[in-house]
Amino acid sequence: MPAKSGKKSSNFIVQGGILAAAGIVTRLIGMIYRIPVTNIIGDKGNGYYSSAYYVYNIMLLISSYSLPLAVSKVVSARLSKNQYKNAARYFKGGLIFALISGGIVCSAVFFFADFFASVLKEPLSAIALRIFAPTLLVVAVMGVFRGYFQGMGTMVPTAVSQIIEQIINAIISIIAAKSLFDYGKKAAALLHNDNLSYAYGAAGSTLGTSVGAFAALLFLVALFFLISGRLRKHMDEDETRYAEGYGEVLRVIFMTVFPVILSTAIYNINDILDNYIFNRIMTAKGMGVEKTAIWGVYTGKAKLLLNVPIALSNSISASTVPALAACVASDNIRGARKRVSAAMRFTMILSFPCAVGLFILADPVISILFKGDPGQAADLMRAGALMVIFYSVSTLSNGMLQGVGRMRIPVVNSVISLIIHVILLVILMDRFDLGIYAVVISSIVFAACMCVLNGLGLRLSMNYRQELYTTFGVPAISAGIMGVVIFLITLFLKDVSQIATVLVSLFVGALIYCLLILKLKGVREAELYDLPMGGKIVRIAKKINLM
Repeated sequence: MPAKSGKKSSNFIVQGGILAAAGIVTRLIGMIYRIPVTNIIGDKGNGYYSSAYYVYNIMLLISSYSLPLAVSKVVSARLSKNQYKNAARYFKGGLIFALISGGIVCSAVFFFADFFASVLKEPLSAIALRIFAPTLLVVAVMGVFRGYFQGMGTMVPTAVSQIIEQIINAIISIIAAKSLFDYGKKAAALLHNDNLSYAYGAAGSTLGTSVGAFAALLFLVALFFLISGRLRKHMDEDETRYAEGYGEVLRVIFMTVFPVILSTAIYNINDILDNYIFNRIMTAKGMGVEKTAIWGVYTGKAKLLLNVPIALSNSISASTVPALAACVASDNIRGARKRVSAAMRFTMILSFPCAVGLFILADPVISILFKGDPGQAADLMRAGALMVIFYSVSTLSNGMLQGVGRMRIPVVNSVISLIIHVILLVILMDRFDLGIYAVVISSIVFAACMCVLNGLGLRLSMNYRQELYTTFGVPAISAGIMGVVIFLITLFLKDVSQIATVLVSLFVGALIYCLLILKLKGVREAELYDLPMGGKIVRIAKKINLM
C-alpha cells in the first residue's frame, strides 16, 4: 500500500535499516555458502568463477542494475503528488524496458561467452558465463518490481525477496558445484586437462544464482497480485488530469536509467579492469595458472568478507534515493539536507567498527571459515579494511546525488577516479611489482577519490556541508577504542581457541562501541526513537547516564 510522502520521508532510515538487515543476512548467507563452495572448487575454481562473475556483473549494470533505483525514484516522485495512475504507468514502462534490455544482454552473454572469456585470458570461465546468461533477464524484471515497491515507501518486499534469493542460491550452488566438479573430473581425465574440473565446479556454483533470482521474482509477482486490489482502488480515486503517455514514460525511464548506468558501470568496471590488467601483467611476468588461484584468494576470501559491511551502505542508499526524490519533487530542500546528513552519519556508525573489526580479526576469521593457511587472505583483508569506509561513503554519496537529480556528477567523478585508479594500478604492478596488493591499494584510492569528488558535488548542488565531528570523529574514536580492546582480547585468548576469540571479541567490541557512540552523542535521542526498540534503548541509556 502506498505510503504518504511525509511518512515515507520520515522513516527512510528505518526502511534503510530493514534493507540493511536483509543485506547483512544475505551477505552472511553468501559468505557462508561460499565457504563449502570454495572448499569444493578450490582457489582456482574461484578464479574462474570471479572472471565469469565480473562479465556478468558488467552486463547486469548495463541492463538492469539501475532499474530499482530509477523506478523507485520516478514512482516516489509521482506518489508524493498522489499520481497513482502515472506511477502505475512507470511500473509498466519499466517492465517493457527490462524485457528489452535484459533480453539483449542475456543473448549477448550466452552467444559470445567464449569471446568475453578470452578477453580476460580465462577461456574456461565461458562455461560458467553461459549459465549466468538467463539470470540477466530474470534480474532485470525483478528489479522493476523491487523499484516499484521501494517507490511506494516499503523496503520489506525487496528485503524478503533478497533473503529468499540467497537461500535458494546457497542450496543450489553447493549441490551443483559438487555435482559438476565431479563431472568435470571425468571430463578432465578424458581430455587430459586437469583445469576442467575447476571450471565445471565454478559453473555449478553459478547455477544457484539463476535459480535463486527466479524464486525471488516469483515471490514479488505473487505479492504484487496480492495488493493489486488496493492499487486499483487508489487509481480509481486518482483525480490527476494529466496522464503521461508510454512514449514519455519510456523516455523518462531511459533518461533516469542512462546516467545511473554510466556512473554505476564506471564505478564498478574497475573490478573487471583489475582482473584484466592483473592477468595481463602477471602473464607477462611469467606467471601461469597460479595467478588464477591468487585472484581466487582475493575475491573468494578477502573481498568476500570486506563486501559484507559495504552492503549496508547500498541498502541505506536504496532507501535514501526515493526519500530525496520526494523532497525534491515537493521543493523541500531543507528536508533533503536532513536526510543526507542522517544517512551519512548512520552509514559511518556502521562502517567504522566493521573496518576495525575485520582488520584486527583477519587471521582468526579466515582460519575459521576457510581451509588452508590464512596468511595471504588475512593480509589482503587487513590491507583492504579501509575499503569498507571509503566504498560505503562513495556508494552512499552516489545515490544521494542521483536522488536529488544531479545524475551527471557521479558519472564525471567516476571517470576521473577510474583514470587515477588504472594508472596507479599499472604503475604499482609493473614498476613496483606489488602483484595483488596493487589491486587493493588502487581500489582504496579509487573509492577515496569518489568520496572527495562526490562531497564537492553535494556541496555545490544543494549547498550542503557534512558535519565532521559527529559523523566521522565520533565513530572513528569509538571504533579505535573498541579496536584496542579487541586486540587485547585476541592476545589474551590466543592460546584458547579462534572461535572463542572471535565470539568474545565481537560481543565485547559491539557492547563497548555502542556505549561509546551513545556517550559521545553520535546518535541523537530523537533519532533513536525512529529505530526498532528505540524507546527502550533511550530509557536504558538514561538510567546509566549515557544520555
